[in-house]
Amino acid sequence: MSSLDDSQIAVATKALHDYMGAVADPATGQTPAEAAATLDANRRSLIAGRLGDLVRGFCSGAIALSDFKPELDGLNKRNEFWGFSGIKGQMFFNLLFNAAGDEKELTAELRAAIVLPETEEIARSRIRNFTSYVRRIGEVLVENGGSKHSRPKVTSIPFFLSYFWQVQAPDRWSIYYTNSVRVLGDLNLFQEKDDIAESYSDYQRLHEELRDLFSTIAARPMSLYDVEHVWSFVAKGQLNAVIAAPVVSQARAPAAAKGGALQAPVQVKLPDSYVPPIVAVIPQLATNDPALEEAAKASGTSIPRALEKSINAAFTMLGYETTLLGQGAGRVQDGLAISADDSYAILWDAKARQGGYKMGTDDRTIRDYITTQSRDLKKRRRFRNLYYVIVSSGFQDDFDDLIRGLKMETDVNEVCLIEADALVAMVDAKLRDPSQVTLGPDGLQRLLCRSGTLTADIVREEMA
Repeated sequence: MSSLDDSQIAVATKALHDYMGAVADPATGQTPAEAAATLDANRRSLIAGRLGDLVRGFCSGAIALSDFKPELDGLNKRNEFWGFSGIKGQMFFNLLFNAAGDEKELTAELRAAIVLPETEEIARSRIRNFTSYVRRIGEVLVENGGSKHSRPKVTSIPFFLSYFWQVQAPDRWSIYYTNSVRVLGDLNLFQEKDDIAESYSDYQRLHEELRDLFSTIAARPMSLYDVEHVWSFVAKGQLNAVIAAPVVSQARAPAAAKGGALQAPVQVKLPDSYVPPIVAVIPQLATNDPALEEAAKASGTSIPRALEKSINAAFTMLGYETTLLGQGAGRVQDGLAISADDSYAILWDAKARQGGYKMGTDDRTIRDYITTQSRDLKKRRRFRNLYYVIVSSGFQDDFDDLIRGLKMETDVNEVCLIEADALVAMVDAKLRDPSQVTLGPDGLQRLLCRSGTLTADIVREEMA
């Protein structure tokens, strides 16, 4: 018997139709469904080859943990098919390894947890047993003087374990993706429980039911991969809808009904975005959109200055201690964001460009003031790490010369080029799950350590 009522079936059906009817991406020439089919073929090929052998070898005892962990990391970095390189995958594995005082015990616990479960009851038991182990070693770590931020988070366990289960049986087990959980919650199709084992079990049963429903609608066999791709498509559409929301420069008066009473505007759909307007407008401002010029003037500012204020607001909402510098502050970066607990600072600049930012005559200027600012921050505040960030609509080159130069000539550890919609995606993830998205190495700092361009897709992948 179906667990979904008629309205929920209608919502799921619409999501599937939207996904299957989506047009091709001009950049790739593929529709979302075609791109997903390519991804799935790559996944199955890797599972049939080295990845499957690696996981089975570790579970059987033929491969040691010391060999398994680095090879798994390398495979997933070279083949970004599941999002395992993100916070709840390899980052969780690293924290787990560092927190464990006994490598033999960790090996035994890990093998017992990731070996393929035959039933849902066994899967729930594996999650609960592994959760007890992870909690215990985390508590011991803190008792011995370790940081709370360095504890492996038990909320990562459903994703972590289900990844290995799906690798071993892709047509039997679903991966517990954060984005899928969020989308299903937004659509009133799924509700997480306090017991993460029960949550995964409900999630798995729902995906099996949706697989059967989608197969009937599509008149062809659909896989658990296909169900996952529908929610990934919806999640991307939700973020794009937030970014594309129009900015109104002047308020509209409510319409008057008969008899002079004022009517509230008709709401076509209840809002589900967590991103406030001051952050949602960043991608429009970053493109130097002429449509915003009048709105900026009416607000007594300019598009470049408004972009700086919005980016500063975004870093504030992420939880940083922020200072807005920029115009009128001399030869300095536009802003500063600090995470004192994690001993790092971000020096950032905003670049409003219609065609994406390209390094020009300001190359030398950037080098000069970053040299001064980075050395001053290292000396005055003794930060362990410094990051230089440029936020723009896009980037016309890879900035290799600038990145190498800043890392060699200044105290900056890394240079990160953040696309505007990626910053919006970071704020969305933080506001949706504040306790899980930290500023430290198990959270946003991990994104800053990626040299080069940071896109919204990478943010979603890392936060999966």
